[in-house]
Amino acid sequence: MSVEDLDTRMRLAAFEHVRGLSASGASLTAARLQPGFNFNGERIPLVNPRGIFKPRQMRFLLSIKTVFPTPGGRVWYDDQREVHRQIFEGDETIDYSFMGQNPDARDNHLLREAWEAQKPLIYFLGVAPARYHAIVPAYIIGWDALSLKAQVAFGVPDHDASGFAESAPDRRYAMRAVKQRLHQVTFRESVIAAYDSRCAISGLPEPLLLDAAHIIADRHELFGQPVVPNGIPLSKILHAAFDSHLIGIDPDYRLHVSDRLLEKNDGPMLEALKRLEGETIRRPLRLQDYPDRDRLAIRFERFKAVE
Repeated sequence: MSVEDLDTRMRLAAFEHVRGLSASGASLTAARLQPGFNFNGERIPLVNPRGIFKPRQMRFLLSIKTVFPTPGGRVWYDDQREVHRQIFEGDETIDYSFMGQNPDARDNHLLREAWEAQKPLIYFLGVAPARYHAIVPAYIIGWDALSLKAQVAFGVPDHDASGFAESAPDRRYAMRAVKQRLHQVTFRESVIAAYDSRCAISGLPEPLLLDAAHIIADRHELFGQPVVPNGIPLSKILHAAFDSHLIGIDPDYRLHVSDRLLEKNDGPMLEALKRLEGETIRRPLRLQDYPDRDRLAIRFERFKAVE
């Protein structure tokens, strides 16, 4: 098997592993990325602390990473500030800053090689401190020694092309898909973090079992923005009950259970839901993160209409 064939097989195995890690919809923590992936009985790393990474077992660059700055912390590269804005405002590509000021440094040479060979890679985009959203595949489609930046484009999601052949319309389609997923991920991270990673109703402290429920759906032009006051962290069963109008939340943060559930008698799970009647939800530590009362009022009217 040639070196390039082995590289391709490892690359596709890495893509499959990262998609499996991302399947829950939750962002990827540094701890979950650290073990890497297994290929033919050997551990292959996925990332390094610097952000531009080629495992020693592979011929070409495997991943690039942009961290999300810690509040109050130092911002080392322009793309830490700009990449989210470029994704949401742009339509085809983003910039990725070189490592340091020398375009011929090893890490920057890896970017150039990936560009010249048109190799797909993984882009770990920071969405919160030490948390990442994996964009697969991504491509280096430009390399500029003067600006000390590479250009990155995204492939069609879940597409394992061996080289970058997508047209401009394909790049725009891929960017729209990335925007949509990034909206969902950043909204979820922000809402769950505001509530200290606990369900607002049950107090369940496991983020992998929590969703960020919209109070007003994001398709609503006036009130559907992906902002923390339009979200509530709920366990998956409570999210389903909320979306089905089996439980409601009034503007004073009190819980209401539908007559449909109150009239049933069928086991401990149902009884636990019925006991929510009249309770109040947990609120975030910061007042500005509280669920918006106007949004709750609109949603509660729908709950009462279904009743």
